[in-house]
Amino acid sequence: MSKISKKSLIASSIVGAMALAGSNFASAASLNELQNGEAAIIKASANSQKKINGIYEQTQELLAEYRTVVDETENLKVYNDHVQRLVNDQQAGIDSLERQIGTIEETKKGVVPLMYKMIESLEQFIELDIPVNLKDRTERLERLKDVMSRQGISVAEQFRLVLEAYEIETDYGSMFSAYQGDLEFEGTNITVDFVHMGRTVLVAQSLDLKNAWIWDHSNREWKALEDEYLSPITKAIRMARKQTAPDLVKLPVYAAGAGE
Repeated sequence: MSKISKKSLIASSIVGAMALAGSNFASAASLNELQNGEAAIIKASANSQKKINGIYEQTQELLAEYRTVVDETENLKVYNDHVQRLVNDQQAGIDSLERQIGTIEETKKGVVPLMYKMIESLEQFIELDIPVNLKDRTERLERLKDVMSRQGISVAEQFRLVLEAYEIETDYGSMFSAYQGDLEFEGTNITVDFVHMGRTVLVAQSLDLKNAWIWDHSNREWKALEDEYLSPITKAIRMARKQTAPDLVKLPVYAAGAGE
């Protein structure tokens, strides 16, 4: 067996040590590469997760917007249906008004002649009635005639005024009132105080309280009264004007044939 020299052993040791050192260096380099690769993977994974999170958030926002749009669409549909019902109702109202207008025009043709007849009848009634507030009643009648010939006044307003005049005439039948006016007696106009109880009694008294008259409806003229009626008539005038408390008062009633 050949002997190995000491130099050979030393050289072998050096070579072995260098080989081991080279092997360790290679292992360290591989580890660094692995670590760097792992870090890159982690970083890439984190970036991917960020992108995924961003996409998810965008998806949620889009989903929320979609739901909002769906809700708004449903609300808009409900509102449109509501508006359509209103439009339909308005159209029905318009159609009804158009039919009524046609009917009104036909009604006017009958109402206008009726009003003229009513005014004519009212004029005849005032002429035949006792002359209570004759001046006011005559002026009211003339205003009615004027209203009927004026433009810009609706048929409804004209008819209302005619009915109002009839109501006033009706009220005279139950009214207890006093007013001042002129009385014609034996060709002389005299300023007097009138007092009437409905259409039953109409008497007058001079302002100096010295003379009194009663309306004779049968002969349609004024008749002088005796002095005994002066005080009761004065009291009745004050009562009608609410200047004294209501009380029993004796007033004359002109009966047919009383002057014969």
